[in-house]
Amino acid sequence: MENSQKYIKCYLEYCQIQKRLNEKTLRAYQIDLVQFYNFIQPTNILETTPEILENFFANLHQKYKPKTVKRKIASLKALFHYFEYKELTEQNPFNKIQVRFREPVLLPKTIPLYIIEAFLSIIYKQIKTAKTDYQRKNALKDAAVIELLFATGMRISELCSLNVDDINLCDKTVLIYGKGSKERKVQIGNDDVINTLEKYKNDYEREIQSCKYFFANQSGRKISEQSVRRMINKYSSLAAIDLHITPHMFRHTFATCLLEADVDIRYIQEILGHSSITVTEIYTHVTMSKQKDILTTKHPRKNFHV
Repeated sequence: MENSQKYIKCYLEYCQIQKRLNEKTLRAYQIDLVQFYNFIQPTNILETTPEILENFFANLHQKYKPKTVKRKIASLKALFHYFEYKELTEQNPFNKIQVRFREPVLLPKTIPLYIIEAFLSIIYKQIKTAKTDYQRKNALKDAAVIELLFATGMRISELCSLNVDDINLCDKTVLIYGKGSKERKVQIGNDDVINTLEKYKNDYEREIQSCKYFFANQSGRKISEQSVRRMINKYSSLAAIDLHITPHMFRHTFATCLLEADVDIRYIQEILGHSSITVTEIYTHVTMSKQKDILTTKHPRKNFHV
């Protein structure tokens, strides 16, 4: 095997075995590092210079959005830190360059609450009017998925990875495994959501036991993120909703609603599983309705008599 490929392979094995990174992260690392390998051919990756890095970064900026460029640079930086750690290189080329660029702040897109209500209503209508047991069970699973997404603000990847024992319907909690293998427990605070989850679990008992994941399809296999996206598109169409809804928008809406209800941002950070409060603070830019209420009712100008 060519040396550069060998070094990348060893690093990815280190990430998997020593750092215990998940499959999704490993796959992203592999894509980013193979892209760099193809760019520098035929140079040995250990002979990478600051000039090569700068040329690669310029190439990335021409092709990708700043957020993607930032991730690819982070993947590469971690690789060269590994080379330093293993003493495979005498000089880390990142030590000779400054990687700083302004990443635009993209405000999270939320779903108006009346649209979420209409969305859920069309799913429950499908359960009631289903002509076959197959259709009814599918709609019930879909209701359980959307209810849990909105009730907990969890990521779609976290929802699809829930094991059968991660949801305790008796004490109304869900154990979530987030980024970096961090665990958090979130309370499900609505009885209607619990009732839907109980009905789903009873109806899908055989399929759940077959795959050992909480959310299973009728073939007894774990549901995929893509299937959830297709499901959301289907009900958006049925409900004549023009807004393009993604699974992550339920998380954004969840966080924004809590902030507008005066929930301490530190509690929201913990519920969402953010490692830094800085990440959670993005939602403070979204709550325009709360801002309007504050400036309308709290600003001293309303008490002036001129």
